[in-house]
Amino acid sequence: MSVRKCAVSGQFYPADANDILEMINQWNLVLDKHLTDKATLDLKPRAIIVPHAGYIYSGFTANIAFRLLANSGIRKVVVIGPSHRVYLKGTSIAKYDHYETPFGNLKIDNKLNEELSNRFNLSFAPNAHNEHSTEAQMPFIAHYLNDCSVVEMVYGDELSKELSRVIEYLLKSSDTAVVISSDLSHYYDIEKAKILDSICIEGIIKEDSERLDENCEACGKIGVKAMLMAAKKMGLKSKLLDYRTSADASGDESSVVGYLSAAFIE
Repeated sequence: MSVRKCAVSGQFYPADANDILEMINQWNLVLDKHLTDKATLDLKPRAIIVPHAGYIYSGFTANIAFRLLANSGIRKVVVIGPSHRVYLKGTSIAKYDHYETPFGNLKIDNKLNEELSNRFNLSFAPNAHNEHSTEAQMPFIAHYLNDCSVVEMVYGDELSKELSRVIEYLLKSSDTAVVISSDLSHYYDIEKAKILDSICIEGIIKEDSERLDENCEACGKIGVKAMLMAAKKMGLKSKLLDYRTSADASGDESSVVGYLSAAFIE
C-alpha cells in the first residue's frame, strides 16, 4: 500500500489533529457570530477556490469553503493546485493508494485516477507531489468529508483551457467536487495588494477568465481561470465567501499576501 506522506505538516498546518480541530472550532465560532448572511451556510457548492498559505494566515478563509462543501453530499474530491518547487510540463496526478493527514489517511480514488490519466493523458511526477498548495487542503477534507476519496493534481506549465476540460468532465458527476488552490498577490504593501486582488475578485465574481489577465496576480491563476471557464460553460454561479490579507494575522501592512475563497453553485 503506497501512501502520499505529509510533506508540510508542522509548517503550513499543525501536525497534531487536536490542534487543527481547535483552530477549526474557533474559526467556526467567529463565523457563526459575525456572518451577516446566514443563508450562506446552507449553500451546496460543486466547486470551491481556496488559499494555501499557513493556517494562521489563510485557514479562516479556506475553512468557510470546506464547511460549505460538507453540505454537498459529494463522495469524491479532486484537489488541483500549482507546483511551487518543481518545474512541471503539464499536469501530474498522484498515483498512491492513500493520502496521509493528521486526522488519518484519506483513500485515493485510483479508479478515477486511471480514468483521468487515460482520458487527458496525465502523467505522474512524484517529486511534484511534495506540494503544499494541495496538501494544505487535505486536513480540511479529512475533517469535513472524511468518507470521501480524493485525487490530487499538481500542474506546472499548463494551459487553462486544457485544465478546464478536466474540470468540466469531473463536474458532470454529481458526486464529485473540485477544489482549486490559489493565493493572490504576494509581498506588496496592502493598498497595492488590494488593487491587484480586486482584479482577481472581479474576474471570479463575473466569471470572466479574461479579466484575470489584466494584472491579476495569483500563483494558481491557471487553475482559477480553468475553473471560471468550466463554470461558465456548465452554468455554475460563483459566490465570493471571504477575502483578506496576511496583515489580518500579522499586523504588517508593508508586505502582504492576499487570500480569497469562493464557491460555485448550481
